[in-house]
Amino acid sequence: MNEPLTQRHWAALAAPKVAPAIGTSTVLILGRIWNANGAEHSAGNAVLMIALAAGASTAGAFAAAGHGGGDGALAGTAFATSGALALAGVAGYADGWSLPILLWAVATAVAYGIAARYWRTDRRTTLAHDRHTTVRREEHAHVERVEALRAGAQIEAARAGAAYAEQLATALITRAALPGYDPQAITRAGLPELPAGDLKNSQ
Repeated sequence: MNEPLTQRHWAALAAPKVAPAIGTSTVLILGRIWNANGAEHSAGNAVLMIALAAGASTAGAFAAAGHGGGDGALAGTAFATSGALALAGVAGYADGWSLPILLWAVATAVAYGIAARYWRTDRRTTLAHDRHTTVRREEHAHVERVEALRAGAQIEAARAGAAYAEQLATALITRAALPGYDPQAITRAGLPELPAGDLKNSQ
């Protein structure tokens, strides 16, 4: 069984690894742009971001505690949104870079910690699929080898049988052509007697 082999581009392989850092860096940059445009020390803007972050966090908690174990993807998205809003609020409100950079580092570490769990699950799934594909390919190759050996044995047996029959017919024809040939001698010797029709046909 020949299955197509696909090789992903290096950018497609690297994108999931840098996505958390790109996400938190984007939020930090946008927050500082917002800071430069009047959000610094703005209580109204700070309250708004706190309210949005709390709302997203609450939505994530409800999604995680839903019926049937909750929706993990929805809860993760809500908590990620809450963290992004909190980081953006601090980056926009603070008057220096120290606190925003600190929160950015913490948020990036947490994002990679959460992503690593999904990467491990995806890696286990990929390895299991590769093992299953390899086993299935080997089983199919084994069946093909067994069938090829069986067919070869049948062909060789048929060839041997045909060669033996040809040699026997040639021997009988040659023996019958010799002078003094007595067909009854075969019967007296205890060997099976050939039908007369078969002997004539062989001659």
